Amino acid sequence: MTANAIRFSKMHGLGNDFVVIDTTTQSFEPTPTLIRAWANRHTGIGFDQLLLITAPPSPNIDFGYRIFNADGSEVQQCGNGVRCLAQYVKQHGMTNKSIIHVATKTSNMQLRYQADGRIEVDMGVPHFEPASLPFRYPAKQSGYELEINGEPIHFGAVSMGNPHIVIPVNDINIAPVEKLGAALMIHPAFPEQVNVGFMQVITRDHIKLRVYERGAGETQACGSGACAAVAIGYSWGLLNSSVNVELLGGELTINWAGENNSIYMTGPAQFVFDGEIK
Repeated sequence: MTANAIRFSKMHGLGNDFVVIDTTTQSFEPTPTLIRAWANRHTGIGFDQLLLITAPPSPNIDFGYRIFNADGSEVQQCGNGVRCLAQYVKQHGMTNKSIIHVATKTSNMQLRYQADGRIEVDMGVPHFEPASLPFRYPAKQSGYELEINGEPIHFGAVSMGNPHIVIPVNDINIAPVEKLGAALMIHPAFPEQVNVGFMQVITRDHIKLRVYERGAGETQACGSGACAAVAIGYSWGLLNSSVNVELLGGELTINWAGENNSIYMTGPAQFVFDGEIK
């Protein structure tokens, strides 16, 4: 290892890409300026999020982890990222368990290694109360409306440990993801900003989804966004309890038995390369 260099791995979950750094074996505390420089796809490493593996915060947890968006902001949850963490600790010999428990700032998750190489994540119970996102709205409803440039936008809202809204669309290919996603992400009704999903229902077992993520823009896939879309679609009576979610980068399987139950996400995680950076 080069002196003063930080070891990292580049990984991705369905094209949603990450730099993963193990801070249990090396000292590292990122700054927003450093994260933005490393995230640059022309002059840095390039990534959607930076993931830090940390020491477990309690005896019943195997690993802690922190998530930073490409703009340097720290966030609470990342479904694709946690699968990459699971793949990282297995690949680097940090665990030999078939089930591990991971903690973020807001959530404790159980991860199960599947025989087919995919990873199943217990993403916890979806929370629909506006305050859980947080979302400045007087009362919980099945659907909401905000006005953007004089046009009413209808959506569902849910917290998956991070804030999500989901907009139903007829055709995912022509949905105004960039323009509308950017406007809603920073709407004052969402004091901590919000992730914006655009959902096209194909059948009761199959949806297409694009997600504009806060601090990163549109990504190839969003695991917590897939869970949010299924939770909202199921609550609206549009979807079954097991749904194939087709994202730009690939597919996830989401299973949810309904209110007060955990929602489960199953999908792949891929190693790309190891590196060092100063």
